[in-house]
Amino acid sequence: MAGFRSLARQARDPRCDLALRRYSLRKCLERFAPYGHRATWDHLCSRAGFGPEDRSPEPARLVAALEELEEARAVWLAYEVEFAERRKKEKHDGLRRPGTVDDWHRLTWGGFGVAWCDDPRLHPVEPLAEVLRRLIAALEREPGSACPVCGGERLVWKYDLDHEPSSGPVCTDCGILVPRPVLTPEALAYARRERLLMSA
Repeated sequence: MAGFRSLARQARDPRCDLALRRYSLRKCLERFAPYGHRATWDHLCSRAGFGPEDRSPEPARLVAALEELEEARAVWLAYEVEFAERRKKEKHDGLRRPGTVDDWHRLTWGGFGVAWCDDPRLHPVEPLAEVLRRLIAALEREPGSACPVCGGERLVWKYDLDHEPSSGPVCTDCGILVPRPVLTPEALAYARRERLLMSA
């Protein structure tokens, strides 16, 4: 099974058939898709300027989508290295029990679904790398009451998400499943109340 880097090389290679290059880019999303496969694909297509169903996009647009994905992956991999080093130091210092950020991180190892978007058409408009930087910054500071990606304050608790965890606070502005560790208990309670108000 090909890894992300070999698939990226194939997607970039002008000697390859365009259909194979597009296919290789799609396969990259099986290795790294911050919003989930479908939402990340929709995001990359809209930012690069070709349709999700376009079977023969311009090669330059295909490469632009790949470059955005690679930049975001580099941001996430750097975070994972720092995370692993921190946990190693904590264990060395006798802190064996992981915290809530660690529990969340375990579910997103490798970067799949880091900023899950259950609706593939509703996702942040900013570059993927910027979204991940904002999310990482939020994980490294005290919890807040708004979406760490777009600053939206309307969070609604949703159930039966096609992800793990299968429920949680979703930002109605940018569509991400907001990681619970970045929100205060009050913000989480507010999101649950919003769910009840919407279903009443």
